[in-house]
Amino acid sequence: MSETVVYGFPRSTFVNIVRLVLTHKDVAYRFEDLEPVMGKPEHLSLHPFNRVPIFRHGDFILYETSAIVSYIDEAFGGQRLTPQDQRARARMNQWISAVNSYVYPYMIYHVTHERLVFPELGIAPDEKVVAHALPKVELALSVIERELAHGGQYLIGSELTLADFYLLPSTFAFGLTDEGQSMYRKFPAFCRWRSIVEDLPTTRKLRASLPPREPILHAREWANSHRPKY
Repeated sequence: MSETVVYGFPRSTFVNIVRLVLTHKDVAYRFEDLEPVMGKPEHLSLHPFNRVPIFRHGDFILYETSAIVSYIDEAFGGQRLTPQDQRARARMNQWISAVNSYVYPYMIYHVTHERLVFPELGIAPDEKVVAHALPKVELALSVIERELAHGGQYLIGSELTLADFYLLPSTFAFGLTDEGQSMYRKFPAFCRWRSIVEDLPTTRKLRASLPPREPILHAREWANSHRPKY
């Protein structure tokens, strides 16, 4: 049987999207922690754009999260997370794109980095970055709230899809911040969805397998390399 490997670092939002999908599909895999070699030739040989995750199935290596989870859903057995209906599938892909463009950048790249990641490394938060992001986070949550207020359990009605596992890790990390905890109270349908997906056996199994949260040491470079400027 071909070995399945996920490369990344444990607290990566996108790495945990891949791990959620693998866990849900009951696929055995090995996790390779790249923290000691992030940005070095060993890492760049797997991902030339200096990001994670990277996925290996036998001799097949793939990067970019949306490509990875689509491959996993097609290549392995278990419950399919991609709708068969064309319109439902399009909605799923719309949500995945929205997470990439409008949710992750502001929840994680702006707020969570400034409130959690940098302070853990002794780097003071940039309040301008947080202030810029919060209205954009609230807009994203209001859009999600409208979608979920129709009564469906999941983003695509009654069907659990890749989109739910795509959204969950960003909302988990943002929910660890004071701003996230305060803002979430405004969105009851979103909170109901989050409770449902957090309580899935898949999510509980992955959470139990993760190591304790440790500072992201290579994130010191982020303060210089790609911290937003406002």
